[in-house]
Amino acid sequence: MTLDYAAAGELLERLSGAWVTFDGDAWVDLFTEDAESHRDPFEPPLVGRNALRADLLAAAEVEEQVEFTIERHWVVGPTVLAAWHLSYVHRTTRSRVRLSGFLTPEVAADGRIARARWWYNRRETAAAR
Repeated sequence: MTLDYAAAGELLERLSGAWVTFDGDAWVDLFTEDAESHRDPFEPPLVGRNALRADLLAAAEVEEQVEFTIERHWVVGPTVLAAWHLSYVHRTTRSRVRLSGFLTPEVAADGRIARARWWYNRRETAAAR
């Protein structure tokens, strides 16, 4: 499979949609069976679809009113480079959480993500009273 700009954009759109709706089936369908997701460069990655689904379900427990926007993306070989923004309301504290970051999914020949690396900054603001 040749990854072009349009195909990468569709992949990112599906990724953002699955996160916002917490659709576990759509989420894991984006990844290869043995995919790795690196959220912290100093910690081991999440490996495999079960771990990826569990991570999304954990997010669903604390996030609501989720907005996920891909600002811009580029394609270099089988790798997509994407700048993104995410915000949500924390279910327990009612604070607004904002993240801004960069994602580099490496896409396998079947069009699924084999490895994803996430870098981001996070800011949480107090709940409105």
